[in-house]
Parts: sequence; C-alpha cells; structure tokens
Amino acid sequence: MNERGRRKENVGVVISNKMEKTVTVKVTRTMRHSKFGKVIERSKKYYAHDESDAIELGQRVRIMETRPLSKLKRWRVVEVV
Repeated sequence: MNERGRRKENVGVVISNKMEKTVTVKVTRTMRHSKFGKVIERSKKYYAHDESDAIELGQRVRIMETRPLSKLKRWRVVEVV
C-alpha cells in the first residue's frame, strides 16, 4: 500500500443494498458554521463495491477509495465496523 500512496477512508451507514454487489453508504461529518459557530452535520452518499453482497441496511461500514469500478462507483467496502 505504500507504493500506491495513502487512500482515503470513511465510515458511514448503509442506506441501500438493493443493487447487486453495491451498497449506498451515507457518510456524515460534523463541522462548525463559519459565521454563527453552531455545530452542524453534513452528509454525503457514496456507492461502494461489496463483493460478498451480504451487508444489511443500517450497518456501519468502513469504505476505501479505489479505481473507478463503474460510472458512479469509486469506493469499496473494507470492513463492517
């Protein structure tokens, strides 16, 4: 892994598993509003490759960035947290 560089990793919740070998993962992050200082949540959806096709809705998973696998899929599931 050192020769290919550091890959991005995120932890999120599976919100859809209706596709074959693909899950939709919602990753939320907390940030502080620049003007008002209030802590707010921002979320983003990622399509991740799941080779085992055994991940259920609501599970927390760790995903890692990878080469493009399809039009929208650029992440893969590393483990269930």
